[in-house]
Amino acid sequence: MSISLALPIPDAALEARLRARMEEVEKDLLGHVQSEAAFVTTAARHLMEAGGKRFRPLLVLLCAETGNADAEGVITAACVVELTHLASLYHDDVMDEAALRRGAESANARWDNHVAILTGDFLFSKSSELTAELGADAVRIQARTFSRLVEGQILETLGPEPGDDPLEHYLRVVAGKTGSLIATSALYGARFSGAPRDVEEALTQYGEKVGVAFQLSDDILDIASESEESGKTPGTDLREGVPTLPVLFAQRSTDPADARLLALLAGDLTEDALHAEALGLLRAHPAMAAARDYVLARATEAKELLTVLPEGPVRDALDAFADIVAQRTA
Repeated sequence: MSISLALPIPDAALEARLRARMEEVEKDLLGHVQSEAAFVTTAARHLMEAGGKRFRPLLVLLCAETGNADAEGVITAACVVELTHLASLYHDDVMDEAALRRGAESANARWDNHVAILTGDFLFSKSSELTAELGADAVRIQARTFSRLVEGQILETLGPEPGDDPLEHYLRVVAGKTGSLIATSALYGARFSGAPRDVEEALTQYGEKVGVAFQLSDDILDIASESEESGKTPGTDLREGVPTLPVLFAQRSTDPADARLLALLAGDLTEDALHAEALGLLRAHPAMAAARDYVLARATEAKELLTVLPEGPVRDALDAFADIVAQRTA
């Protein structure tokens, strides 16, 4: 099995160790979604076999390098976060009525919404079983993470209350839906490797900030990309009327020259011509640069937290990942 690492690992020895451990994770993941019912196994493996970055389990393994990386529970924790992530994707695609995920048919498109929802539930149950093996602390962490994931989705669905700042609301959504699980990935790696408590706390905060920055950079790429490299149709959130960071910055404009863009953003963009016009105007708007600056600032904050780590390959790799998040939208 040839594993492609999602995070930049400048050190060859560290890369080799992580690659070998990720092969273990990949093998275990396939086993964990095995069901007595062949169809359930097929449905549960659908998105897993479609690919994906796997950077959440890789972050667990990388952060475990700050302690005893071979400690019992590290591989299991890596599987927990990936199964949780995969489960959330099945549910997200139903809510978004998405046709594609990772360049393949989404589960709801291939089968139907009932199958997708129940498959997501199955994967959540599997992640819970594994979490129980890690002990009471892990159960509490996982429960808190799951609460934040669900709350983030609910907040996104309901939208901001009257009088709420739409940008602040959206950042709460991103922190819940994306930042929480990536923070937990870093926390698990540090906790189950026995890293010092100050390292654990710093890496958890690092994971939260990098996770938020990563999602926000995805928002920018969704607008800026001319292709479908991500496996999702560019401008999907725009078409669905979901305001993301570039849109929210643009909507703060008081410049009369932006009247057409603001009118489009306030309206229905399901029609191809209107969608294309809004996408073009937004790509040329200063809001894109403002969004990139915001992501860069969050990535910089994440890097500053790494001063608790000694200089070396692990810190270099975490530092490089924050740089990649900041630079991928440039």
